[in-house]
Amino acid sequence: MSNSPNNINLPRLKSTFEISSNIGKTKGGGLTRLPLSKEDKEMRDVFIGWLKESGLSVRIDDLGNIYGRRDGKNKNAGAVMIGSHLDTQPKGGRFDGILGVLSALEIIRTLNDYNVETERPIEIVNFTAEEGGRFGVPMVSSGVLTENLTKDLVYSLKDKEGITFEQSLEEIGYKGEVKNRFTDFNIEYYVEPHIEQSPTLERNQKSVGIVQGVEGETRFKVLVKGQSTHAAHPPSERKDALVAASEMVIAIDSLREQFKGLSPAIGTFEVHPSLQTITAGEVEFVYIVRHFKDDIRNKAIEIIKERLQESAKRRKVEISIGQYLEIGSTKFSEEIINLIGEGAKDYGYSHQKILSSAGHDAKYINEIVKSGMIFAPSAEGLSHCEEEFTSYEDIEKTANVLLHVVETLANKTSNSFHEVPSKGLRN
Repeated sequence: MSNSPNNINLPRLKSTFEISSNIGKTKGGGLTRLPLSKEDKEMRDVFIGWLKESGLSVRIDDLGNIYGRRDGKNKNAGAVMIGSHLDTQPKGGRFDGILGVLSALEIIRTLNDYNVETERPIEIVNFTAEEGGRFGVPMVSSGVLTENLTKDLVYSLKDKEGITFEQSLEEIGYKGEVKNRFTDFNIEYYVEPHIEQSPTLERNQKSVGIVQGVEGETRFKVLVKGQSTHAAHPPSERKDALVAASEMVIAIDSLREQFKGLSPAIGTFEVHPSLQTITAGEVEFVYIVRHFKDDIRNKAIEIIKERLQESAKRRKVEISIGQYLEIGSTKFSEEIINLIGEGAKDYGYSHQKILSSAGHDAKYINEIVKSGMIFAPSAEGLSHCEEEFTSYEDIEKTANVLLHVVETLANKTSNSFHEVPSKGLRN
């Protein structure tokens, strides 16, 4: 065969998903495949086998990222990198970033079926620890590769058992070499398919999401200090940290009514002591503020701080607010955005432009490589849970659009399109 393929092989892709869905399978039908765990190692071993069977040259870098390279006619041309991540949250879903890696593999297999030789090389990537469910920080590998995080910091991250990221890499045998990082190779494009993690596409009855960019986010840790006392203590005299923190949570959540598109969220919430007849002396919680426009997000953050301090004063408690993460908003490559739209239109798939509230590796990679994302609908917008579901019909559509984008980019013979990757939006 030599004709260009029009469609991926859905039965084969479905079979690949079924194998993945049994590695780290939970009783509720989801996955627990934490980064660098024994389940992750098992999946990685299987994945590398698939890469080699597809004729790809495999390498592993010092962060455990796995790359499979398919050479093009011009081995030195800027390559097209595709993929996402195979790790999950505790009791996470079967699709999430896994969609990106397995559909990328299917693109390679389909091109092989038709003996298609592209001008540019194509690389598949599985990024390590995109999910922060084990080591607490998300997107650590892409963060290091783009110099948003330091390698020393990431290596020193610990899980709940006190095992470091570096120890885990060594234990499962996936501590590769610095020279294997994609940043030491000529990569011009990165395309990441993923489930939406929001109900927008499903509600609008669209099959393909053309991702314009990723909302910026800022995370804060809050410590509220009051006074523990017996619950019989007069309410007017109490310094109840739990009541104060609860008021603060409502204040944070209510700000979404003031700013369109603002997405505040509460993360961990810990009460000390947590007893039936004792008022809380301390409460610790995390809150996250997301918006596509950095200036609006920053304005909301200042208002939140003012309201929390007002609550603390009114409830006679002390409060400390510490910022520990800030990621600016991202605008993806117009070239890739246009190709995704072109592919969806050519196939006759319903589609719409969309924003991502959640962070993804493409968020960081976009700072150094022209990047884009394709979203598949997620039932009820559920993700990072056992109920997460994306139909194989929609998976096929996402993969076919990816095939169009990858083939088009990989067959470019000149750099006729000039664009500087954006590190964030100018507001």
